[in-house]
Amino acid sequence: MTETSIPAKYYQVGTATVEVHPNRYAAGAAAARAASKALIELANAHNSIGVIFATGASQFEILNELTRLPDIPWDQIRGFHMDEYVDLSADHPASFRRYLRERLTGKVRMKEFSEIDGSAPDPEQTSRDYAAKLRLADPQVCFLGIGENGHLAFNDPPVADFTDPLDAKIVVLDALCRQQQMAEGWFPSVEQVPARAITLTIPTLLRVPKLIVSVPGIRKAMIVRRALEEPISTECPATILRTHPDATIYLDLESASELDDVLLSG
Repeated sequence: MTETSIPAKYYQVGTATVEVHPNRYAAGAAAARAASKALIELANAHNSIGVIFATGASQFEILNELTRLPDIPWDQIRGFHMDEYVDLSADHPASFRRYLRERLTGKVRMKEFSEIDGSAPDPEQTSRDYAAKLRLADPQVCFLGIGENGHLAFNDPPVADFTDPLDAKIVVLDALCRQQQMAEGWFPSVEQVPARAITLTIPTLLRVPKLIVSVPGIRKAMIVRRALEEPISTECPATILRTHPDATIYLDLESASELDDVLLSG
């Protein structure tokens, strides 16, 4: 049996659904189709649909497929992103604003897209203003990845808070997070990865009714195992996904390769 002919497998872990697809392209396409279906349904009930988009290598396949699918109501979507580096210009190759311009907003015409201005002189005010605008938009769909340290957005283990009173905040990035950014090719050295970022908090993400979580690749195998098997705690922030009523985690065979067979047969 070839890899492409291997059927997807579906599991329940807590209240979250886990889908294991034969490769990252199949996983990304499945996630994009699920998002498209949800957005089309939401468009029938809402004039405006808030959507939070993720960035990074985990989102390549989803965004590539999503921007090509027909009938997505882009003209009703108010887009947001979940994090941005502080003191990094929008034209830097690692800027999430640039990433989304190249892979999303430059390809489709949305009702609106609100960028996090990490270059602004007062990042604390930027964070508060962005949080207020996001809350008014009442997002219905959120795209996510999981970091190699288990972070959601830039909520690394030292700063992650499941009961955070803020909707967005300034955080200091931990060493594993900065190492991942360099290893994925966004920066030539760890020293050049910014120390701080503006991020949406975990309660903000979990308030969104539908979470579409994409975690492909062998580099994510260990953290996928931790996220799905460890006790729920901020030591691995992604463990909290198992409590969400409508979170689907899209894996490929590589990222699922370290999962316990007992877990997936339960």
